[in-house]
Amino acid sequence: MRAFSEIEALAIQHHGSEEAVEAKLGRPKSAEQLASIPDDRWLSGMTRAVFSAGFVWKVIEAKWDGFEAAFDGFDPGKVALYSDDDIARLASDERIVRNGQKITATVRNAQFVQEIAGEHGGFGAFVANWPASDQIGLLDVFAKRGSRLGGATGQYVLRFAGWDAFIASGDVVKALVREGVIDKPPTSKGGTKRVQDAFNHWTEETGRSQTEISRILALSVG
Repeated sequence: MRAFSEIEALAIQHHGSEEAVEAKLGRPKSAEQLASIPDDRWLSGMTRAVFSAGFVWKVIEAKWDGFEAAFDGFDPGKVALYSDDDIARLASDERIVRNGQKITATVRNAQFVQEIAGEHGGFGAFVANWPASDQIGLLDVFAKRGSRLGGATGQYVLRFAGWDAFIASGDVVKALVREGVIDKPPTSKGGTKRVQDAFNHWTEETGRSQTEISRILALSVG
């Protein structure tokens, strides 16, 4: 891999100036800020990401107030106890996107949030204490203990919550291929480990967050 300063130079070349690139970068929240996020907001974020996957994001956004009302404000204690009748009711509720599998996933994710919160004193505390240098380990927990939270869906849950997450978007993958980190989208354990190792290396090299590095990689493509 070349020095990350060269990758930053590509991003600056594409976007006109260092200031223009910096303006497009997001910054992660502090551990204290993450820990203070209520459990219902974690379940809300999971549900938004799950329903948006493979769907038109704008439709989900337009209906989001309806989702909040239909799912009792995403109170994990309430949603975790939804019965089959509740799921059937939601599957005919016009306030939301009526996808039975994703509704069921929301119930299971409420149980996941409750379990983790019980073990760690809050879901936010659990996430806040997980190191960014092991995002793939955190995503493994999401995939195994949650529902439909694997892959990019879990990455977006973390990023939108403000955790220091990288996103293996199309442009980021192109940049990683260009830099010789991977030769195809990282779906295998070996591929995801190489991606994590590269982000950890660049974080140590630059002092930047993995969120910033991910964004700069995308901007370096065009």
